[in-house]
Amino acid sequence: MSDAGTTFTPATLRARILHEDEDVFIIDKPAGLAVHKAGRITDHLDLYLPFLAEGDGTPPRLAHRLDRDTAGCLVLGRSLWALKRLGDMFAAGHVEKTYWAISEGIPETAEGVIDFPLLKLLIPGAWNIVTHPTGQPAVTQYKVLGTGNGRAWLELRPRTGRTHQLRVHSAAIGCPLVGEPYYGPVRVPPGNLHLLARSVTFTMAFDREPVTALAPPPPHMQDALAACGWTERSGA
Repeated sequence: MSDAGTTFTPATLRARILHEDEDVFIIDKPAGLAVHKAGRITDHLDLYLPFLAEGDGTPPRLAHRLDRDTAGCLVLGRSLWALKRLGDMFAAGHVEKTYWAISEGIPETAEGVIDFPLLKLLIPGAWNIVTHPTGQPAVTQYKVLGTGNGRAWLELRPRTGRTHQLRVHSAAIGCPLVGEPYYGPVRVPPGNLHLLARSVTFTMAFDREPVTALAPPPPHMQDALAACGWTERSGA
């Protein structure tokens, strides 16, 4: 099951804050919660951001996006300057992002680089992402942190920011993510994707200290992580 079953209140949203300063919030987004309204989605994070409003009633705004079924670190800007600065840094690749995932299958090498261009295919009423030579450049570094039961605990570091990049790249090397509803060999219901935006690190200005946040593994991933060697002491 997803982790988005909790009803958000000001207290429960604030309990998910991983970092807060004058410029940004970084929150631990639950899996299963979309970040904004799209299509038939009626429950999304934008509805709850007023709970984090400033004294003048202005809420923070999304500085980037996470897939609906991805859990973990999500950065919010608290001012127009912060949003512009964060947008520029994300676009330039100056935000270091690390993800954890559980894959069905184990990569042939313990670490490496996945370099497959990605193309968005539009079909009536839907779209899909595929690897294709004419697609946009997409690069992901990976490292196997542990294995068990034919699965791998992966550390993924995207060097580009394409839609569904980590999910498509993992599938492309024969290791689709556990709970993958679209890019695995079998269609499964959405809501159980084993993908965590584990950490983000960035520096807002040269005279500021680096900002780092670390998200804990969500409940729906913990058993699979433990089967691959993770413990709360090993990197929670």
